[in-house]
Amino acid sequence: MKASFTPGIEEEVTITTTPEMGITHLGPGVPSMYSTPSMISLIESACLRLISRYTDEGEQSVGYRVNVKHLKPTRIGQQVTARVRLREVNGRRCTFDVEVANDEGVRIGEGEHERAIIEIARFAAPASG
Repeated sequence: MKASFTPGIEEEVTITTTPEMGITHLGPGVPSMYSTPSMISLIESACLRLISRYTDEGEQSVGYRVNVKHLKPTRIGQQVTARVRLREVNGRRCTFDVEVANDEGVRIGEGEHERAIIEIARFAAPASG
């Protein structure tokens, strides 16, 4: 991990929501809204994009904790932006403050996400048992 991977660095990712990102369990006739799993995926994408600029060859990260609130609905077809800010680095673990807003400026999600920096070869090695 590069020494410049320090608290305060930020990243944001904006996407347009698609039908595949919507909830469907409310039944026919109910407009599809942006789902919580899709929001979490966007948050992870933003964190990965940020971390990838600072990893050394053979390193990457895996998520191990997500603590977010989905605050407001967003219609499918709207844009959403995830903003992530590195709050803390503790050895190979890092904590991000996260926020998601839609294209109307409404904060739709907030919380924190934790990731661990891993050595890909070691992580992918078969488990001995």
